[in-house]
Amino acid sequence: MDFNKITEGILARFKAIVGESAVVTAKEEVSNYSHDETEDLIYYPEVVVKPQTVEHISALLKICNDALIPVTVRGAGTGLAGGALPVKGGLLISMERFNKIIDIDEQNLQATVEPGVITEVFINAVAEKGLLYPVDPASKGSCFIGGNVANCSGGPRVVKYGTIREYVLNLEAVLPNGDVIWTGANTLKYASGYNLTQLMIGSEGTLGVVTKIVTKLIPRPTQDVLMLASFPTNEDACAAVSAIFRAGVIPSALEFMERRGMEWVIEHDGIAFDLKDGIGAFLLIEVDGTNQDVIFDDCEVINGVLEAHNCADVLFADSAAQKEELWRIRRTMAVSVKSNSVYKEEDTVVPRAALPQLIKGIKQIGAKYGFESVCYGHAGDGNLHVNIVKAGMSDEDWNNKLKDGITEIFKLTVSLGGTLSGEHGIGLVQKDYMPLKYNDTHFLIWKGIKQVFDPNGILNPGKIF
Repeated sequence: MDFNKITEGILARFKAIVGESAVVTAKEEVSNYSHDETEDLIYYPEVVVKPQTVEHISALLKICNDALIPVTVRGAGTGLAGGALPVKGGLLISMERFNKIIDIDEQNLQATVEPGVITEVFINAVAEKGLLYPVDPASKGSCFIGGNVANCSGGPRVVKYGTIREYVLNLEAVLPNGDVIWTGANTLKYASGYNLTQLMIGSEGTLGVVTKIVTKLIPRPTQDVLMLASFPTNEDACAAVSAIFRAGVIPSALEFMERRGMEWVIEHDGIAFDLKDGIGAFLLIEVDGTNQDVIFDDCEVINGVLEAHNCADVLFADSAAQKEELWRIRRTMAVSVKSNSVYKEEDTVVPRAALPQLIKGIKQIGAKYGFESVCYGHAGDGNLHVNIVKAGMSDEDWNNKLKDGITEIFKLTVSLGGTLSGEHGIGLVQKDYMPLKYNDTHFLIWKGIKQVFDPNGILNPGKIF
């Protein structure tokens, strides 16, 4: 697809729609929107616009669709797959002014929120009313809920409560031609035609621009217990994961962290933690509910499983402050790894019983190609984040051979029944690996869907496939 540049006349029309102060063209300010958290990739849009209403977005898209100008929609810029990078230039629509929690409906346990609301702000707002929105990615303090919808983001607690797909009931979206639709209904059951809501979730801004999100809420658990279990090896820790579920317990969070990640967090963040010799990996396990006796019974079952899988020690957090400190170790791990080395992050996911084979294979592939890896993630979902660290790898090998190593990791993942991304999305950096999992029929269907929604291909071009 050949796209056109933004002319002075079109720029004037943008300003007439949103106001001159909401249109950014100065390179030093535009540069803030040229990157996200995906390694060191930089792509400049021609113009950044900050709309505030659905009417603004409808009018902007109509202009761009008619003029064949590419459009990239951006949330908070915390993405890890390059999904919001304007690789074709054009217009970048920033959703930062769509930042209102419109309604929290306590009677129906629903909320309506704009996509530019910070996820943690929304979580805290519903918590004040005794409710829970359990989708809490590691970047929840800065990411936008709209970006979570676009990438089908998750977090630790979806292992018990379900992914974001279970919590989005309905979406208001603007199509590339400017039409505004609601994708579904504000109901718990939906059997009326194709489910456009689920289609839009995870579509990474390639089909439409989401402007309102209706979420399901649930009663907030009143009590929880957090424990940190240590193991001699990665495989021991990973083998314990599926065994916990087979024992009949569903934790509210079950996170895996290997020793090297813990070491870097301690060094980078100055967290005081006694990292004992002979410990290779950790599981951070949370159990929540409303009945303390039931929670303790579940913890006893978990403790028995841990002992049967060579667990060396279990630390029970004895205060809210200690719980927060343990969670901080997990949530800052990505930042710590990034601060220590050039790296690439992959987002593998397999059936959780296959985790021991996955992590063993990742280490073997790293030894073959000469890179190190630091692994952590949502083990309860089978979702392992693989941070590939350059370390002593030569620049030539890093630039020319690393892709072969990543390809082997994804081939292993697929062979174990998994797929390419659990929650980061495909975006720009993962799309070349899609044929490892999907065949020509998949691509024909996806391209057909894209053609129906976006026949001119203006929305987030160059992503997913």
